[in-house]
Amino acid sequence: MTAIKTFRHQDYELICSAKAIDSGKFVPTLIVSKQAWPTRPRVIAMQRADYESEEVAIDAAYTQGIEWVQNFG
Repeated sequence: MTAIKTFRHQDYELICSAKAIDSGKFVPTLIVSKQAWPTRPRVIAMQRADYESEEVAIDAAYTQGIEWVQNFG
């Protein structure tokens, strides 16, 4: 099962999710989409890590999304 949360930061939408893996841990994923034209969503490569809970994995994706917007947005 995948947990998904959507956040807005500046002119961007951050779609953060956490997917369960076999070991009972969670892997985060991040999609960033600009809310102005062009709105092409980008899947951002996450730093490789496994997290103990969905919430912690989503927080990691959110943190990396904020960093991405500050550096590349």
